[in-house]
Amino acid sequence: MLINLSAKEVESFALVLSSSGIGYDVKKRAGGWEVWVQEEDFQRARKTMEAYLEENRGFCAQQAPPSAPSPWGFSAIWVCTALLACHVIWTTGNQSEAMVKACGSSASQILRGELYRTVTSLMIHGSPLHLLGNLVGIGLFGTALCSITGAGVGWLMILTTGMVGNLVNALLYRTGHVSIGASTAVFGAIGILAAYQCVRKMRLPGWRAKAWLPLAGGVALLGLLGSGKHVDLTAHLAGFMTGIVLGGGYALLAKGQVPRTYQAYCLVVSVGLLATSWMRGLGVI
Repeated sequence: MLINLSAKEVESFALVLSSSGIGYDVKKRAGGWEVWVQEEDFQRARKTMEAYLEENRGFCAQQAPPSAPSPWGFSAIWVCTALLACHVIWTTGNQSEAMVKACGSSASQILRGELYRTVTSLMIHGSPLHLLGNLVGIGLFGTALCSITGAGVGWLMILTTGMVGNLVNALLYRTGHVSIGASTAVFGAIGILAAYQCVRKMRLPGWRAKAWLPLAGGVALLGLLGSGKHVDLTAHLAGFMTGIVLGGGYALLAKGQVPRTYQAYCLVVSVGLLATSWMRGLGVI
């Protein structure tokens, strides 16, 4: 019997026992979670857990101490600052309409091969209110996601949901449709978080019946925030569904945050996609 465990510890120990073919039961007590096994399985379970703890003894020591802040811990602030700066530059220079024409997510032009528009359109907003809503969404959901995945992986995933969402939207409309704004990526982040939490809870005994609640919450947010007059619901839905796929895949494959080296690689890829797309949109390349 293992007692006074946290929910995260229960999840890890339950996965170890399951992979070893050992049956178990999980109970919630006042002091925490407990894991029980049959008497005839006790010795094998004990040896299995001892081997697991021995193999992972050095893991925590290799991690950065909790007090050591990540240099990208406030990355959402930089993303929001970039979106705000772009909007100020284009509105003060009376270039908003020209930017929408040159870099907006035009369905027909995307299908003609101008894929850079799936990226550049994410940074163009039609009004201060439109921008404000997306800044709040980026700040909340981007920060929440990056706290789980790390900044590099998190922002690359969010950018991917925006790109794929705009591409799917173009495939659906094919012509006569132009969209702008980061909201497709914002709903992508919501989808990633919802799917991640769903998969994690499905792995945790005692929580399987409630595992769908995060997805239900994500759908509710999509309906509440992602629909209405002058709102591109199909783009929001496409971004959200892309996020579901990415979030579920991350929860299934990743055992934690990837090392900082790979986080840096993902950040470089994200910045490279943005820079290349903008240079293509502005005719630099």
